Amino acid sequence: MRRPTGAERRRLNAMPQPLRAALSASLCLLCLLAGLALAPPPAAAQLHAHPDENGTPVLRSLESLRDLDDQSWQLVAYREGAPGGPLKLRIVGYPGKLRLEHPTPLSVRSGRQRWQLADLTLANPQLASDGRSAAAEFNLAPLIADLGSDRPLRLALPGVITELPVPPFVVAEWRSLATSGRAPS
Repeated sequence: MRRPTGAERRRLNAMPQPLRAALSASLCLLCLLAGLALAPPPAAAQLHAHPDENGTPVLRSLESLRDLDDQSWQLVAYREGAPGGPLKLRIVGYPGKLRLEHPTPLSVRSGRQRWQLADLTLANPQLASDGRSAAAEFNLAPLIADLGSDRPLRLALPGVITELPVPPFVVAEWRSLATSGRAPS
């Protein structure tokens, strides 16, 4: 960027002070509006509704997150049926990543609070018969019932996931699953 010449500086300095102030304010306002236009929208729940193979309504939240070992995991929280229906959390990794002795509870912590979510993997016929060891499923209801706010969580699964941070916006989606009356589209 070139520097203004002496003549250009004199012309700017010769401009009346109120006009310079108005020009400066207009430039600041233009920059502010451009920044607002480019800012991302606030995070909103990304709940997806659909019927399952039996026609039962399913409402789900799907997020891909990385653990502290930089491994990628898909977290699928879902509710079957009407509000108040069972809430489950399915953790999906690459085939062979979730080799564990079932049942193994999922450890969840937030600050001083700790939860152990029951392993429901063997209760799901599709997961129980799938030899790829790519998914495990847990009862999410006790955690959601106990949470009073959208707090960040840390998940751990012995021998598989050392620590998986879950941000508050994902927790907000999970909490909205319990009460959302969204119907499948």
